[in-house]
Order: sequence, then C-alpha cells, then structure tokens
Amino acid sequence: MERIRFGVLYGFRNPASSPWSFPELYARTLDQIELVDELGYDHVWITEHHFVEDGYMPSPLVVSGAIAARTRRVMIGQDVLLLPFAHPVRLAEDLAVLDNLSDGRAMLGAGMGYVPSEFAAMGVARRERRARMDETLEILRLAFSEDSFDFSGEHFSLVGVRVRPRPVQPGGPLLWVAAMSEAGARRAARCGAHLLPQGDRAAVVDPYFDALDRAGVDRSRRRVGVCRPFVVDDDPAAAAATSHGAATADLARGAAAASEAQEVYATWFAEVPAGDRMMTQLVEGAEAGRLVPQDTFYGTAVACIAEIERMRAEFGVTDVIVAGLGGNQTDQSSDDNLTRLAREVLPHFGSGRRPAPVSRPPVGRGAG
Repeated sequence: MERIRFGVLYGFRNPASSPWSFPELYARTLDQIELVDELGYDHVWITEHHFVEDGYMPSPLVVSGAIAARTRRVMIGQDVLLLPFAHPVRLAEDLAVLDNLSDGRAMLGAGMGYVPSEFAAMGVARRERRARMDETLEILRLAFSEDSFDFSGEHFSLVGVRVRPRPVQPGGPLLWVAAMSEAGARRAARCGAHLLPQGDRAAVVDPYFDALDRAGVDRSRRRVGVCRPFVVDDDPAAAAATSHGAATADLARGAAAASEAQEVYATWFAEVPAGDRMMTQLVEGAEAGRLVPQDTFYGTAVACIAEIERMRAEFGVTDVIVAGLGGNQTDQSSDDNLTRLAREVLPHFGSGRRPAPVSRPPVGRGAG
C-alpha cells in the first residue's frame, strides 16, 4: 500500500493572549519548520486570510520564500492561496521564482475564498470568484507549459506572456485544489489537481473520484490531503475528546465559537448568505456521519495510527497535514508533539526519519 505523506500547517496567528511579538512568533515558527524538515515530514503549508487582528497570514508566498531558504527537503505549499485576489501573471512569476529558490519544492494549493468582507475590501465581486479562479488556473497552466502565450477571458486579457525564469518542475509547481462543494471537487479533477477537501464526503470526495473514473484517470495518481491536528497523548481518556469535525459544522449551524481561534470563523460564517452550498454541505455531512474529520485528535501513538488508517479507508486520504506552532502555544510543547508524531506515528506509514535528539537551541527561540 502506498505510504501516507505528512505535512504541517501554519497560520502564523498571534492572538492577544500570546506573550510574543510578531517578529518573535515568525522567528520561532521558522525555527520549528527547520525541525519539521529534519524530522522527515513531507511538506509545509501556509494559510491565507486577510484583515484578522491576530495576523492570520495574508502573504503566504513571502513566507514560502523564507521557508525555502531555511529548509532542504520539505515541499512548500499553501492551504490555500486565494486565487481571486491574485493577478495570474504575477502569481505565475512568483511561483516560478519560489520553485527555483527551493530547487523544485514549490506547490500551489488553490482556493477561491468565501468571506464576503475579504472580497469587499479587495474590491473583487464575490459572485466572480468561480470564473476568476477558473481563468487563473488556465493561465497558470499556459504559463508553465508554453514558452509564450496570449489569453482572452472574461476577467483577463493577456498578450505575449513569457514567464521567466522557468520553474524547475516540468509543468510548474504541484497543483492542489481545495473543494467545499461538488463543483469544486469536479474542478480539481478537471484540472488534473490533487484534492484538499473540507466537509461532506458525498459532496467533496466522492464526486472527485467519480470524475477521475469517468475521465479514465487512475485514482492512485491523485492525492487527497486533509488538515487535521494530531496530538500524541498517553492518557487513554484523551481520545474521548475527539469530535471528528463537528465543531466546523456547529459553526455553520450558527453555534458560538468554542475557542479563541474559532471566533474569526464564526464571524466569517455569519457573513455567508443563507443557503450557501459551502455551509449546507457541512451540516449535511455532520448529520449523515460523512464529515471529513478535521478536529483535533488526542490519543496514544497507536490510537493516532488507527485513526489515520480509518481516514485512509473511509475518505481516501493520502496526505495528513497536522498543526504547527501557534501564538497561544509554547514552542517546546509543539516541538515535542511534532517529534513524537515523527518518531512514533509516521514510520508506520513509511514516512519520517529518526534523527538524533536536537540539542542546539534554534536561532530566535528565547524565553517565553
């Protein structure tokens, strides 16, 4: 059976409860990403959102360049980069430069966004997001496959585009597409992309595999990546706290946020128009027991392994993306958990390495 790949997700969020300044958080997080690289994780992912008080990362490609300079092995992607806010030619150039900086380790995790206030502040009509994303994906394909091209669409008219330097990877950075609807899942399959699903399996995973089957594409050539924190905890009662994704569905139903980190999602979900398919499929999936699990799983290493095997069997998961350092954690506790996962969980799936204990105090990691 093919191995499962593992990554770590970072939002660079620094809430009011954090004792760190933003420069300290950035330095500590980059230190940890070096450790992630040493431990044998396969990829690192950076989120994108805008105008959040805790600094939820608005510039994922800037940070991706810093990560490229501090690492040697991990692939570097975004979960997700919001395509409607990017000019496709500039995005193609930035990705090509990142691919060269990292010597072929760049990925693109593409999404179209959903938060009305972000679209309003960016001056982009939310109703245009699907067309803008489709055009941007097509322009990126041309940018990485053609020496020179023109493009004429509803939102972009381009003449004589020649992206230089060329990316290291033939065809450009590895493409992932996020889906929170059947249309998004079928878009990912149509683009030849790997899938980053969220929500009801029947709405975001099954249609993806169906589209692959109809196109005659071998499923084993495509990957499904799910962001889900795993915490290795030797207390047998800890696993009982796991909720298999219900928190997101509860927010979609209008429930209050259960944590400081969730408060911004409650605000964003409240902005989304009633009946939006992104929201209804979350609720449907929870009620039917088909929700792709994304809430934190606490358990022993054996329990974590069993849960990841369940995710592979029930949802076709090939890549698990766990949580990295956040501003409301201690760097030591986060480092320790990522190390335990690398040494006790990843080897079961053919991933990770077993390095000697890290004795050096990483640069930038001080008291606090």
